[in-house]
Amino acid sequence: MLGRDTRLLASAMIVACLALVGPSTPIGALVSGALPARGAEDVVPNRVLTWNLCNPCDESNVERAAEIAAYAPQVIGVQEACVSDVERIREHLENLHGLVYHVEYGAVLRNWGRCGGLPWNPGGYGQAILSASPMTDHVSVEYPEGGSEDRGYMAVTTEVAGRPVRVFNTHLAERRQEPIREAQTRVLAAAVARYDRALVIGDFNAVPDAPELAPMWKLAVDADPDCHPSPGAGCATTTDWQSKFDYIFLRDITPLTQRVRPTEVSDHDMVYADLAPLT
Repeated sequence: MLGRDTRLLASAMIVACLALVGPSTPIGALVSGALPARGAEDVVPNRVLTWNLCNPCDESNVERAAEIAAYAPQVIGVQEACVSDVERIREHLENLHGLVYHVEYGAVLRNWGRCGGLPWNPGGYGQAILSASPMTDHVSVEYPEGGSEDRGYMAVTTEVAGRPVRVFNTHLAERRQEPIREAQTRVLAAAVARYDRALVIGDFNAVPDAPELAPMWKLAVDADPDCHPSPGAGCATTTDWQSKFDYIFLRDITPLTQRVRPTEVSDHDMVYADLAPLT
């Protein structure tokens, strides 16, 4: 893997070449999309992002990495994630965009159809957390009942808003499986309740006023101050079917802003929040 100084020198040489031959030449067409867009120092402090990657979907990990790099969060939680895809995304973030992340996985099943691999050694599938800071105390928990597909949550401790914070990432059972999601939320909420300060992100497959989310609303608030479980609340939708399923729940953490960014490479939008520094 090339060092950052080597990559920057190579980029400078490419830019010099483009200045001589012009961007309309074949050289310009080939390299214009490969120039590093950011440096590692441009990770945005106190920014967290959640994104369901969509699987099975025939999408490029180069494009997924570019979508993430546009917002350069400090902490990223992804769902419907193959271990192999996340590893490629992390490599592209570093090599193409200069953004360096640590990674932990919360694979809840091994699935050849979703993640490929050898038939007797299929790829891991589930959640993952990427953080610009090191992560400790990693756990991965499969829910007692997953519904139509195994589901679970993972948790790590990493730096968020200037302090160590327990970060959870989950993916609840699919739509029309309300009783199963209710049981899963109780398991998740019990784990979150053990921490005075926590960040809970993921795809909950339920709208804000769904009864099964009540245990989470008792513990935390949405990063969007206009979003709450009352019918008619001003919650921005996060999916192609115009529902809010993706959440950034905050426990004793203050949000500054939350944004929903549509993307063409998934059926879920990217949701990110900027958080106030912790004291």
